[in-house]
Amino acid sequence: MSPTDEAVQDAPRHRASRLSAILDLLATQGRLTVTAAADALAVSEATIRRDFAELSQRQLVTRNHGGVVATSVAYELPYRYRSSQHDTELDRIARAAADLVEPGAVVAMNGGTTTTAVARALTARDDLESTGLTLVTSALNIAVEAVLRPHVRCVSLGGIPRPESYEVTGPLAIAGLGQLWPDVAILGVNGLSHREGATCEHEDEAAVSRLMVERSTEVMVVAAEAKLGQRAFTVICDADQVTTLVTTAAQDHPQVVLMRGTGTTVHCV
Repeated sequence: MSPTDEAVQDAPRHRASRLSAILDLLATQGRLTVTAAADALAVSEATIRRDFAELSQRQLVTRNHGGVVATSVAYELPYRYRSSQHDTELDRIARAAADLVEPGAVVAMNGGTTTTAVARALTARDDLESTGLTLVTSALNIAVEAVLRPHVRCVSLGGIPRPESYEVTGPLAIAGLGQLWPDVAILGVNGLSHREGATCEHEDEAAVSRLMVERSTEVMVVAAEAKLGQRAFTVICDADQVTTLVTTAAQDHPQVVLMRGTGTTVHCV
């Protein structure tokens, strides 16, 4: 790699993506050498050593001879979370959604593979180190990862966790969230359509997400194309309550066109 290429790789966005990629590799392997990381990410070993030092300073990894090992139980996620970490579709949504969040914002998030990817991309942004970020989440796995970021104030809601999604539900979650005013709610959904709105499978999870919508100034739904036009069991919010949609659907997708008609800003990625 030439010095020019190396400089491009070290641009803030590339660097943040690289740090997240290193954490993803650790999630599946448990330990990582400088040489293996450099080969996997196609950068120099010197770059990887700097990245390892940065991750160690943030207490996200532990240095050992020749590499790093995973620090936290945050890496022990259900299979569907681990297997989706290199999903290109999720990565595109996560990067685009994370870039839309204003530095210093108070962000509320529910659980799921898409919001987990967004949380990783968001909390890895270099520009947040000076401004900070407050993350309010009903997902235990997101909270466990976010709390390790020095520039993130993490508020984990209480309640009864659901093993399939790591989301907490019930009166404790509702009571805690009812005392907060997020700037933006970032929501994963099982379905989104112009007619039925944002929906999910479980009413107890929907109740928490619904309150996030009510308490937030803006509502961002993050959903792959396969979720558009679909309807799940219970309503989170109406379509016209969605301020922003980040999706992999094409610009001319019927639901994209209809959502824009309600005033929703749609980012097709």
